Amino acid sequence: MKKNRIISLMIVVMLFAALFTGCSSSDEDKTINIVHKNYTEQRLLGKMLGQYLESKGYETKVSELGGSMLCFNALTSGEADMYAEYTGTGYCGILDQTEILPAEETYEYVKKEFEENYDILWLKPLGFNNTYVFSVTRDTLEKYDLETISDLIPVAGDLILGSDAEFTSRVDGLPGLVKVYEGLEFESTKSMDQGLTYQALVDKNIDVNVSYATDGRIAKYDLVNLVDDKNFFPPYYCTPILRMDFAEANPEVVTALEELEGLFSDEDMQKYNLMVDEGESPDDVATKMLEDKGLI
Repeated sequence: MKKNRIISLMIVVMLFAALFTGCSSSDEDKTINIVHKNYTEQRLLGKMLGQYLESKGYETKVSELGGSMLCFNALTSGEADMYAEYTGTGYCGILDQTEILPAEETYEYVKKEFEENYDILWLKPLGFNNTYVFSVTRDTLEKYDLETISDLIPVAGDLILGSDAEFTSRVDGLPGLVKVYEGLEFESTKSMDQGLTYQALVDKNIDVNVSYATDGRIAKYDLVNLVDDKNFFPPYYCTPILRMDFAEANPEVVTALEELEGLFSDEDMQKYNLMVDEGESPDDVATKMLEDKGLI
């Protein structure tokens, strides 16, 4: 009899342990893991997506990683459920494509390839196109009589190019650029955090900056963007991308995220990015983004 009571007690303990373990696992499964890259716009987008989904009743965890491949690998490995990616990064940086396509064709291509090869779903773009642009000060513009990137070719040997670290190695960055703009060879290239490049340009530590089109410091510092006359840079429309298994298990999350389609313009993002760069917290600015669009 005593032995039976001990066995019964053990069964009850095991059942309680399984119950609590199951609850813990379930709670963890309900948390949406969002990652983002390590610069202003990505920090802002990560916070915005997290706040938006929390307003819909979900629990989220927002984590900062490094560059594009770290976020992509986190998604494919199952460590992350979603992040905001750019069509040009997917097309050139991950799929290694070099033929420049119109914006809609670029989107359809990456959507199809990511679904078929990586089980990743691309939703509709958020609205803005954060492509690369070459920016110079007005003094540099006038000194060298610049208007296009091609105008840099005869004078680039006297100029220093500044960019983020990824630009110097990506096919949609410097390696591909110098193939299209034959003869474009700078005196040197300085890689640094993207947030430092604009001040470096103003301080004349660099002469040409690889800027992001939605960066508010372009307007703040009265910089001029050179025309990409050979249409090298692909479109970089931003969209939430999700693991396919997560999307299929959470169709209501997909429906909620689709409400963000086309809501944010280049000018919107320049304004919000500048607010963060000038000291406001990404959390507060993310809240403003959602309030401005009537989402919260």
